Amino acid sequence: MGSVWEKDVARVSFDLLEGDKHTDVLIVGGGIAGVLCAYVLRNAGIDCMLVEVGRICGGITKDTTAKITLSHGLIYHKLSVRYGDDTARLYLEAQKHAGSEYGRLCRDVQCDYEIKDSYVYSLDDRKKIEEEITILNRLGVDAEYSDGEALPFRVSGAVRVRDQAQFNPLKFIFNVAKDIPIYEKTKVLELLPYKAVTNRGTISYEKMIVATHFPILNKHGAYFLKMYQHRSYVLALEGAEDVGGMYVDECDTGLSFRNYGDLLLLGGGGHRTGKPGGGWNELERLADKYYSGARIRERWATQDCMTLDGVPYVGQYSKNTPDVFVVTGFNKWGMTNAMISAHILYDLVRGKDNPYAEVFSPSRSILHTQLAVNAFESIVGLLTPTAPRCPHMGCALKYNRAEHSWDCPCHGSRFGEDGEVINNPATDDKRIKNS
Repeated sequence: MGSVWEKDVARVSFDLLEGDKHTDVLIVGGGIAGVLCAYVLRNAGIDCMLVEVGRICGGITKDTTAKITLSHGLIYHKLSVRYGDDTARLYLEAQKHAGSEYGRLCRDVQCDYEIKDSYVYSLDDRKKIEEEITILNRLGVDAEYSDGEALPFRVSGAVRVRDQAQFNPLKFIFNVAKDIPIYEKTKVLELLPYKAVTNRGTISYEKMIVATHFPILNKHGAYFLKMYQHRSYVLALEGAEDVGGMYVDECDTGLSFRNYGDLLLLGGGGHRTGKPGGGWNELERLADKYYSGARIRERWATQDCMTLDGVPYVGQYSKNTPDVFVVTGFNKWGMTNAMISAHILYDLVRGKDNPYAEVFSPSRSILHTQLAVNAFESIVGLLTPTAPRCPHMGCALKYNRAEHSWDCPCHGSRFGEDGEVINNPATDDKRIKNS
């Protein structure tokens, strides 16, 4: 079991940290966000270093469906209603800038980069689609209505945005990462002011960027309340029709479609981590219904950090940590958001203004309905008397039969049956059998 990207790439290895080091900017976390931060800083001549507990892109990045698009569900209408057109426009400009950067970089990188149209569809609410098209048109995007004719079922309509892109994320990252000072299998054990203690030495720094998917510094920022994690699943089908573009349901638990070579990547079965969901069983039933002649080549699952308002947190980690920065909460749209995050943080670590910083600021208002939901789930998890419990904040773990793991419904940490940590924010293994 593993993503198609892993099957089709020559992995690049990096040294282990040996002894104490100093760097101007320390980046913790070697997914696409961390690597792009290091790439942008390094190319600008800024002294930086990246440490990763395992192998770079060995976590969530390898499990993405790798869509490079400004179409992030129906976010523009939501942002316009909640914050106004100016905020929606800045978010849009940021995504367009990120897409242009990928287009520029991928000209020199063999990473299966392809221009494709992007579609966001609704099964039963044409009004939502029309509202999104209206706001996109008002913001200057030539979005148009589509009936989603390539899908194997009828929809109420779709938002079509032309000339977006898709690629192989691992081929891309391993190319851009090769000249970056990266240390793999280097675990940060403790974060102190201007010093990170690792299992292989101590690193002193002037600035630090935490790019660990879910932030691991619990004392600041209240990210355990400002986010939850959402699990979703993918089947790579051989012998299914080419859908000719990138399709995603506007509903978080809906289906997504894109092709890679001769494979159709069917995504869905999603649920809050630690809660029941459709998983691969749901996808298998749908594949049998809509693509009865297809064969399952690969299957994998992924996990996404979901913020209160659908916009990532990129910027100063908290008001009390002026030289510590964070990038997290991509809401299933990690490709473009990772790229724009790298450019925002490039400015912020130099003390410069960035036009998009306020939109992505982690210190923006938390007064959203989702906050109450997150708080409720945390309280339930803490008060549930069963064992084992998560070492992150003590919530009761739930057994995931589909993936043979112990999952935390509070904050999304996951552990193997042997207790080894799979997904953060937990940083330590859990003694499952002895709990």
